[in-house]
Amino acid sequence: MQSVTSEAVQAIQGISATIATISEITVTIAATIEEQGAATHEIACNVEEAAQGTRQVSSNIASVNQAAVGTGTAASAVLTSSNALGQQATALRDQVDTFLGRIRAA
Repeated sequence: MQSVTSEAVQAIQGISATIATISEITVTIAATIEEQGAATHEIACNVEEAAQGTRQVSSNIASVNQAAVGTGTAASAVLTSSNALGQQATALRDQVDTFLGRIRAA
């Protein structure tokens, strides 16, 4: 009877040790999962910040594009005005030459 009792005690001690080991492993897994959750949250925050930065850059590029279009339009208007002024200067020069020619002839 003592032999059976002793074997039972040893078996119970073995089971207790196995349960303790499983408990330690479970605690380690739980801690790892918690750390992974925190890391995943941090990654999600970083992705959101990157997305916001990308949206801001896109907005800035659109603004630069609009400014470039406006500059192109203004440059075109200046060129048109410059051409018209050149034509007026040529016409004025022709009129002055004609006027001076008449004065010399008189």
